[in-house]
Amino acid sequence: MTTESRSRDIAVSFEFFPPGDAAMEETLWRSVQRLAPLAPRFVSVTYGADGSTRSRTHNIVTRVQRETPLTGAPHLTCVGAPREEILDIARTYWAQGIRHIVALRGDPPQGAARYEPHPGGFAFAADLVAGLKGIADFDISVAAYPEVHPEARSADADLDNLRRKIDAGARRAITQFFFDTDAFLRFRDRCAAAGIEAPIVPGLLPITRFPQVLRFAERCGATIPARLRERFAGLDDDAETRKLIAASVAIEQVERLRAHGVADFHFYTLNRAELTYAICHALGVRPLAAQTVPHAAGGVAAAAGGAS
Repeated sequence: MTTESRSRDIAVSFEFFPPGDAAMEETLWRSVQRLAPLAPRFVSVTYGADGSTRSRTHNIVTRVQRETPLTGAPHLTCVGAPREEILDIARTYWAQGIRHIVALRGDPPQGAARYEPHPGGFAFAADLVAGLKGIADFDISVAAYPEVHPEARSADADLDNLRRKIDAGARRAITQFFFDTDAFLRFRDRCAAAGIEAPIVPGLLPITRFPQVLRFAERCGATIPARLRERFAGLDDDAETRKLIAASVAIEQVERLRAHGVADFHFYTLNRAELTYAICHALGVRPLAAQTVPHAAGGVAAAAGGAS
C-alpha cells in the first residue's frame, strides 16, 4: 500500500483546550499551524466542567473556523446552564457556520461530590443530542468508555447510555483515552453485538508527561498496563528519552489498531503538536499542500493575540 493510498482511507481529528494565559495560547496556535496541513476531519475545543471556559471555547473555535482551513467543533455540555441557554449557544454556532458539536454530559464542577442535572437543563448527553438535533442538523460526536464510565452502574448500563446517544442523532462516538488496546477492541465488539452501527473512534493520548497521565487515568478509570509503567520508569529527569519512548508507544498502539481495521483516530493533543504529528506520519497521514494556515500578523499570530 502506498503512502498516498494509505492516507486516504484514514481519518484523524484533534482536540485542543482553551489556554489559560498568553504563553499557552501561543503554544496552542503553533500546534494548530503544525497540524492543519494533515487535513483533520475536525478539531474540537473542550469546555470547562462548570462552563467556566465558555467564552474562550467560543473564541477559539470560531477563529479556527474563520482563519484556518479546519472545521471547528466546540464541546457543549449539560452542566451549569438551563436548556434554552444551551440551545441559544448552539443556534449562535449554527449562524456562524459551525456544523459539528461534541455533545457531552459534562463533569461535576470542581468541589462537587457528584453530577447533578441543572434545574431546567438537559439531564444527560442523550437529551442534549436530541435538543441539538431539534434546532439544526448538527454533525454530533459523543463520548464512549471502553473501560466503562466511572459513574456507570455496570458495563451494560454504560452501553445502553451510548446507544441512547446514538439513537438521539449522534453520528459517531469518540472514546475516552486508553492504553489497553484489547479493552478497546472488546468494547468495539460489544457495540457491534448491541446493534450500535455508528463509528467508534479511538481517543488517543500521546504521553508527554507520565505522572500527568497517571492522574488523568485515575480520574477516568483508564488502565495503565504494567509494561507502560516499566517503559517510563526512571525517566522523570530525561525528557529526551521520554519523547522517544512516548512516540514508540503511541506508534505501536495505532499500528495495532490499524491492523484491526481501525481507520478513524482522535488525538487528545494537550495543545502540543510534536507527538501527534509523528504518530500521524507513521499512519501515513501526510501534509496536503493545499491545507495551510495563515502566517505572520494576519494569521496565527493575530489569532493568538485575539482569542482570549
